[in-house]
Amino acid sequence: MEHRGLDAYGYFEREGSLGQVQAEFAPVVAAARARIAEAYGRRLHSAYLYGSIPRGTARPGRSDLDLLLALHREPTDEDRDTTEVLGRGLDQDFPQIDGVGVLLYGKDTLIGEQERYDLGWFLACLSTPLLGSDLAEHLPRYRPDSLLARETNGDLALVLPRWRARFEAASDPSEYRRMSRFFARHLVRTGFTLVMPRWVGWTSDLTESAEIFGRYYPLRAEQMRAAAAVALAPVEDPEVIRSYVEDLGPWLADEYTLRHGTKAPRPTHQPA
Repeated sequence: MEHRGLDAYGYFEREGSLGQVQAEFAPVVAAARARIAEAYGRRLHSAYLYGSIPRGTARPGRSDLDLLLALHREPTDEDRDTTEVLGRGLDQDFPQIDGVGVLLYGKDTLIGEQERYDLGWFLACLSTPLLGSDLAEHLPRYRPDSLLARETNGDLALVLPRWRARFEAASDPSEYRRMSRFFARHLVRTGFTLVMPRWVGWTSDLTESAEIFGRYYPLRAEQMRAAAAVALAPVEDPEVIRSYVEDLGPWLADEYTLRHGTKAPRPTHQPA
């Protein structure tokens, strides 16, 4: 029987925990905890892990370390510079990770009404507490419904022009590799949340996400499976990226709008 990430009442179970961190990554997590506390001091409200490391599915040398930091106030340019130094240092010091991603917000943004079904859901359901008081205590419980689908990934149509501009400006194979990974991950996750209310469940596994998507869109199933493979093993082929920004991405954006509508306008939170 499939485990669909929900409790007996149909609410999301929080995925990941510090107890699931594999032994290879325990020193990375310990260093992140210590360095975050030292870098931000009293400015920090709380810190969280997300992604494959707290899920216990990370691959040494291939997985990145993903962090969400909540400050008492909205971050300044100095705070963002501190984040960049923090991430670069962890990446350089620990060969078992391949990059560090850090999301940085003020706590009021994370628990505010505008982000209730996007960043708030992300913190409450997909992030593992690492430091400080858990902001999830201030957020509701969530179900895999169309509102959540719309507010998490209903902005692909707005993101695609930035992707195209980035692709057209690129020429270095390493940049193509980074883009292929980032774009593929985003598309697979968007494809899954498109069908999430019909499947009635949650998974963060990209391969499983693509398979579930394919049950509802068989004509696009192979394309999404290939994107899931690229998300896990990025490529330097620009034609793969071109297919994302000219074919799969536009189709997915149109279908998403048709099914769930458009995400409520807000400032951009993550680089596209």
